[in-house]
Amino acid sequence: MKFISIFYCFFLLSVLGIYWSLAAQKLRLWTLLIASLVFYASLNIQYLPLLLVLTFINFRLGLEIGKNTSLGPHSQDWRISNEEWQFAQADWNLRRLKILWLGISLNVLLLLSFKYLPYILKSIFNLSINSPDASFKFIAPLGISFFTFECIAYLIDVYRGAPATEQFLKFATYKLFFAKLISGPITRYHNLATQFNTLHFPTIDRVSEALWLIAKGAVKKGIFADHLGIFVDLCFGNLQRAGSTDLWLATFAYGLQLYLDFTGYVDIARGSALLFGFVLPENFNFPYFSTSIAEFWRRWHMTLGDWLRNYLYFPLGGSRRGLVRTCWNLLIIMLIAGIWHGSSFGYVVWGAFHGLALGVHRLTDAISDRYESMEKFWQNPLGIILAWLLTQLMVYTSWICFRLPNLQDSSFVISHLWGRSADEQFAQKVYVEALNMSQYQLTWLLLAIAALMGIVYAFNQKLKLEFNWPIKLVFVPLCLYAVWLLAPEGSLPYIYFDF
Repeated sequence: MKFISIFYCFFLLSVLGIYWSLAAQKLRLWTLLIASLVFYASLNIQYLPLLLVLTFINFRLGLEIGKNTSLGPHSQDWRISNEEWQFAQADWNLRRLKILWLGISLNVLLLLSFKYLPYILKSIFNLSINSPDASFKFIAPLGISFFTFECIAYLIDVYRGAPATEQFLKFATYKLFFAKLISGPITRYHNLATQFNTLHFPTIDRVSEALWLIAKGAVKKGIFADHLGIFVDLCFGNLQRAGSTDLWLATFAYGLQLYLDFTGYVDIARGSALLFGFVLPENFNFPYFSTSIAEFWRRWHMTLGDWLRNYLYFPLGGSRRGLVRTCWNLLIIMLIAGIWHGSSFGYVVWGAFHGLALGVHRLTDAISDRYESMEKFWQNPLGIILAWLLTQLMVYTSWICFRLPNLQDSSFVISHLWGRSADEQFAQKVYVEALNMSQYQLTWLLLAIAALMGIVYAFNQKLKLEFNWPIKLVFVPLCLYAVWLLAPEGSLPYIYFDF
């Protein structure tokens, strides 16, 4: 069941009708949980038992980690000495730490097994279980990366002092909530659990905002991302015939496709959740208008960036142990981010590229702090434009390794970005027959999409202007009709389903 489909529309309306007709919180949670199981079963039913078991295991581990340490020997015998109590407390904290590491190890090993099992089998036994000749196809559970990251965050939060939930129904509903289960945003348990206790039927402005998010997300994904994806697939699927200009256009188009695809999904997810009374965290804040790679990661996939900072970067020491250690920490977390995305070396290179860029940015900042003229340069219009161009060049070229994780393919593209002419048949097949537009027209189309994003950014971020709820309600049916009319046949799958 895809978000952009008539089936999802009927599914969402049916669940909403049942959900808001019930007054008891417990019945509403059961409604959401059952609906989430149905939703996941429509996509990946074979792994549903696994997700339920993992949900229960993490729930039990959270309970063990979160047991009140004050209810120890002191509560059983008030005559125990302070020294004995301190030893008992130290032993209990050590036990909690061991349980935490057990939970983290379980989730990490599970994630790595699904991510890297095909690669390991191919390397050791020369067997690829995704090959056409294999007796079965290996398909990792949809959303397993987001699922395990949320579990790890929950266990660490409880270890740090947040209360562990004693209600499995509430925890399971949080973990399996269909709006965020497949592709995020990564949501902390305590953020959503608080909202479980304060549910109110959404007001008209909230309903209009929810419908606007769904309609806007459908346009981003169904019209823009899918049409861009057709060209990207054609170009990167025929590397030997594409010319340098085609490769540059495909790289730019893929950067836009990835953003519009992912942010479109998140918009629909957040809009769907808002109809149930839940506010999911934002995941994007116009990242392509960042003037540094550090700012880019504060705006791109923000919930993943928040996870990496809170559960990896800060425990490694963050920026508290000197400039060199800070740069190493940045490289490490970005390498882990690359490994998280997949088993191919291209993802590792992508992560290393971003880690090095973050390190260079930190070094540049440190040098600029020492020289006033250099600091002023980066703050004047010329410096800002140069910083933006350098940031976008780095980000877009790194997407090549992300889109083509096979290093042989990505190396081929990078080495042929200059001085290569396209095959005549390529131009005929791609631009004339598939796209029905020239290379020149496609270039202007990509620039128009970028300009439209710039206009939205200016109104939203700079002028702080947005439509009021009546105008949003007017545009909702127009947007959905445009998607129905203009979206290509056979919509492309969401890109982040692979991660």
